[in-house]
Amino acid sequence: MTRARSRNTHTGYEPRRRGRRQLAILVALALLAGGGYGAYSLWGGDAEEDNPQVTAARKPLAAFLAAWEKHDAKGAAGHTDTPDNAASLLTSVLTNLKPSRTTIVNDSGQKEGDGKVRFPFSVAMEVPGAGKVTWRSRAQVNRISGTWKVAFTSPMIHPELKPGQTLALKADDTRAKVLDSQGRPLRAASLVGTVDPVSGKGTSGLEARYDKVLSGGRKAGKSLVVADRQSGLALKNLGAAGSAEGRPVRTTIDSRIQTAAADAVAETDHNAALVAIDPRNGHILAAVNRPGGLNRALEGRYPPGSTFKVVTTAALLKSGTRPADGAACPKFAHVNGQRFENQGQFSLPAGSTFTDVFAQSCNTYFVNARSRLADTDLRDAAQAFGIGGSWDVGTTTYDGSVPVTTSDNDKAAATIGQARVQTSPLVMASIAATVKNGAFSQPVLVPDAVKKKYTAPAELDAQVAGQLRELMRATVTSGSARALRELPGQPHAKTGTAEFGTGKPPRTHAWMIGYQGDSDLAWAVLLEDGGSGGADAGPVATRFLRNLAR
Repeated sequence: MTRARSRNTHTGYEPRRRGRRQLAILVALALLAGGGYGAYSLWGGDAEEDNPQVTAARKPLAAFLAAWEKHDAKGAAGHTDTPDNAASLLTSVLTNLKPSRTTIVNDSGQKEGDGKVRFPFSVAMEVPGAGKVTWRSRAQVNRISGTWKVAFTSPMIHPELKPGQTLALKADDTRAKVLDSQGRPLRAASLVGTVDPVSGKGTSGLEARYDKVLSGGRKAGKSLVVADRQSGLALKNLGAAGSAEGRPVRTTIDSRIQTAAADAVAETDHNAALVAIDPRNGHILAAVNRPGGLNRALEGRYPPGSTFKVVTTAALLKSGTRPADGAACPKFAHVNGQRFENQGQFSLPAGSTFTDVFAQSCNTYFVNARSRLADTDLRDAAQAFGIGGSWDVGTTTYDGSVPVTTSDNDKAAATIGQARVQTSPLVMASIAATVKNGAFSQPVLVPDAVKKKYTAPAELDAQVAGQLRELMRATVTSGSARALRELPGQPHAKTGTAEFGTGKPPRTHAWMIGYQGDSDLAWAVLLEDGGSGGADAGPVATRFLRNLAR
C-alpha cells in the first residue's frame, strides 16, 4: 500500500536553509574582520529561492557595491536613480578619506512592496591615519519602468549623513592631556613630551610613557566625522573603530613653581636643569630642562661634586665628627701620587672648624678625612638618602649610584662626589629634601601610576639631620652659597663644582642644591659645563627663589 505524501513537502528544507543563513552570517563577520573584495557575491542563494524580485534587485546593488569597493564613484553611480548626485557624494567621500581598501558585505534582501527591495550592508574601510573604520547601512532598490535601480540618498552612503553633508577626517581631539597638580594642561615641553602628528602616538616624555592612557587605546591620529560639504566644518565625530576617549594623566607639577624655574634657567647660556620637590611627600613640583629634548632633570647622569659632601658629612657625623671640631683645610692633599686641591687653590686659616670647611666646600679636608671611613660607609650613608634604589616615580628617572670604594684613591675622590659617584638633578634635590624632612620620601611625579614607593633601607639619624641643617644654613650665611644670603625664606644650600672629562684643566659642571627653611620646597640646579657652583649655579638658584617670592 502506497503511503500518502505529506503536504509539507519541504519540511527538510527549512533546517538546511537556516544552516546556510547561519554560515553566511559567519562568513560576513569574517569578511568584516579583514576579508577580500566582492563579499556581496557570496549572498543570494536563499533570497533568490524566496522571491524573484529580490534576485532581480540584487544585481544592480551588487554592481553598485562592487564599483564602490573599487573606488569607482562614477561606475557605482551609474547603477543608481540619480547618477550625478551619487557620483558627487561618493567622489567627495573617497577624496576625503582616501581609503587604501574597502570591503562591503551585502546581507539578505527583504521585499518592502511590489517593486521595492531593501538590503542591509556593512562597509569596512582602511583609512590612512584613522585605521579601520566600519559602519552598517541600508540600501533600497526600486523597479522603475521595468528597470531596477539603487535609490540614492545620503544616509545610504552612511546613516549619519544628511543632504549637503559628507564624510571626512579631522585631527584626533579625543587624546587627553597631561595635567599639573591643579588639573590644568601642563606645558613643560621636555617633561610632557611630543605626539607624532601623523600616527597620533606619543613619541617622548609622558606622552610616550602614557600613550595608551592618553589615547584611550586609539592608534590612529585622525577621526571619522560628518562634515558640511560647503564649509568643511566637522559637524559630528563618528570616531574610529574600537576607539575610546583617553584619560588625562595628572602630575604633581605646580605650574607656578614650574614657571619660576623655567624663567630662572632661561637666562643661562648653558644646558641646564632645575628640579623642585616637596620634602614632606617627595612630590616633584618642577622639572625644567634647557634646552628641551633630553630630560636631564630626571634622567641625567652626572658627578655631583661637592654637593655630595652632604652625604659624606652624614657619614662623618655618624662616626663622631662634630660641627665645632677643629678642621684643617690645606691648599693640597696627596693620595698615592694623586693631587687634590680646592677650587682656586684656596686654604683656610688655622683654627677653622668643620662648619667652616663644609660651608667653604674645602675638598682637601674631606679627602684627608677618608681614613675615618670604611669602604662601605659612603654607600651606606647614601642609602639613607634613597640613592641607588629603584624609584617608582611614574616616569623614567636615574636614581643615582654610590658604589663601595675599592681603593684609597677611589675613596678620596668619592668623598667629594667624584670617581664613580653618579647622580641626577632629581637625586640631588631629593638629598636636600631628605635633610629638610629628616627622612627620605621617594620622589613622585604621577601619583596614580606609583605602585610601590621605594623605602630607604637605612634611616637618617635625627641628630645628624639637625646638624646638616645647621651646616647648610651656614653655607648660605657665611660660605660658598652666599648668593642666597639676602633672600627671604631662610634658604639652606650646598654648592658643587664637579670635574668631568680628560681636559687639562678639567671642565666642570656647576651645582647648587638647597631648601627653604620656612616653606616646603627643596631644589637642585645644574649647569652642564657651567663653571662654578657658587658663582654660576648660584645666580640661577637666586633667580628661581626670587621669582617665587614675587
